[in-house]
Amino acid sequence: MKRSLETQLIAWKSKSGRLPLIIQGARQVGKTYLMKWMGEEYFSQYAYFNFDERPELHEFFQLNKDADRLIESLSLISGVRIDRDTLVILDEIQEAPDALNALKYFAESRPEIPIICAGSLLGVLLNKGHSFPVGKVEFLTLYPMSFREVLPYWNKNAADFLEGISKIESIPQYFFNDLVDQFKKYLITGGMPAVVREFSRNQNFDQTESTLENLLLSYKGDFAKHPLMDDIAKIGLVFDSLPSQLARENKKFLYQLVRSGARAREYEEAIQWLIRSGLVYQVKKNTKPAIPLAAYDDLNAFKLYLLDVGLLRRLARLSPMAYAEGNRLFTEFKGAMLENYILQSLVAQFNEVPRYWSSGNLAELDFILQFENEIIPVEVKSDENVKSRSLNVFQQKYQPSLRLRYSLKNLQYREGLLNIPHFLSDYTHQLITMTKDFVEE
Repeated sequence: MKRSLETQLIAWKSKSGRLPLIIQGARQVGKTYLMKWMGEEYFSQYAYFNFDERPELHEFFQLNKDADRLIESLSLISGVRIDRDTLVILDEIQEAPDALNALKYFAESRPEIPIICAGSLLGVLLNKGHSFPVGKVEFLTLYPMSFREVLPYWNKNAADFLEGISKIESIPQYFFNDLVDQFKKYLITGGMPAVVREFSRNQNFDQTESTLENLLLSYKGDFAKHPLMDDIAKIGLVFDSLPSQLARENKKFLYQLVRSGARAREYEEAIQWLIRSGLVYQVKKNTKPAIPLAAYDDLNAFKLYLLDVGLLRRLARLSPMAYAEGNRLFTEFKGAMLENYILQSLVAQFNEVPRYWSSGNLAELDFILQFENEIIPVEVKSDENVKSRSLNVFQQKYQPSLRLRYSLKNLQYREGLLNIPHFLSDYTHQLITMTKDFVEE
């Protein structure tokens, strides 16, 4: 399946001064498939090494720091003569800290050898204090498939129409209704490649359920990789509490929903493990919408969302039958499924987790986003009822040049407010750019 990251991978191959590349991302988002695709399509051959499947590979990097000798050893192991036309793939590199550190030797001594790596638990490894080749590697992050990536496999005509949008104007009703329907399907399946592939083949929700359940079980299996046994149980408790956390009105994370009597200091490490593994996003509370947003974080208040909306639905045990129940998918868990996907979409486009903002008991915004030198307030509405006291309060207090609202209403820009239909959330970055042309006209 075609991924949007392919363009960046091709650019990496051709760039001058190319460094070894690390693709970050949670397990099962398609990193291995993408690396092998790159080796097949843009190199004469590739040599693949998986440190999780073959732990004995660690020894070569533990005993040897010379890039030439390492290349010679890897050539012998793989049976592939490694040269500048061979893509070297080091998968699950977090399982071999010495291999990760060795990337600097390749960058310094053999920069012509293209090396690409993947690490699903790389953030967990780095937190343990292992050495890292600072300044000697490049990074890209792969996320679950977005609705924009999935749509061509479900309705190519509608996908082609969206790709052709060049200005802000209403989506024809012919496409609008079908896109809402397709987006509801996406909220059921989510964007994990294995699930998307399964559903694209048979359009059967029931057959995707076991795939989603197996993914959840595999993630829970990873919890055991935490060195402290007490924390393994705590990670699981936090993870399982996410649907309950997001079902609340303001969705602020409460430790009491994890376990009665739970305290922050007891579960802080468990939460950080989930964040570093890429399984959850932590949306921090902002106390002042100014640049940079990170300087005004309230460290005592945050929300946790799951990496994929399909996994969230399955974790909450919401039946796929909700697809046929009007707008229930949009309103379930106080609109949390929509918020979860809008967050996924924004993170993938802007490479940063946005914040949320509140003003006491007066108002609360779902997200605030930093774009270039602007702070953009974001509101997520479940249906066509778009009245928003919070957005108005923010507008009166800070006068932002642009406000974003996601809803079931059609695409429209008026007086600084850009209304984006839910199914167009993956086009937010380019739609923001279009508003400048709209104002000039």
